[in-house]
Amino acid sequence: MANTASAAKQARAALRRRVVNRTLLQAARNAQKKLVSLIEAGKKTEAAKLFPELQKRLDRAAKGKAIHRNRSARIKSRIAHLLR
Repeated sequence: MANTASAAKQARAALRRRVVNRTLLQAARNAQKKLVSLIEAGKKTEAAKLFPELQKRLDRAAKGKAIHRNRSARIKSRIAHLLR
């Protein structure tokens, strides 16, 4: 329980941010899992078509600071390497 009104407000704001961050992260993770499963199945052409969607999701999560921008870049780099 928060001791002050400002602490209570910060707790409410943190809950709202948490919902947004989890949504962004879940979308990025789902896109990543879909891409990796396509690559493992040998469908690299289909995966290459979905790669811009993953980039978009990761960039949005990084812009909103749900994940660090370097983590976003690292994931994109690793997936791009798998697509070669």
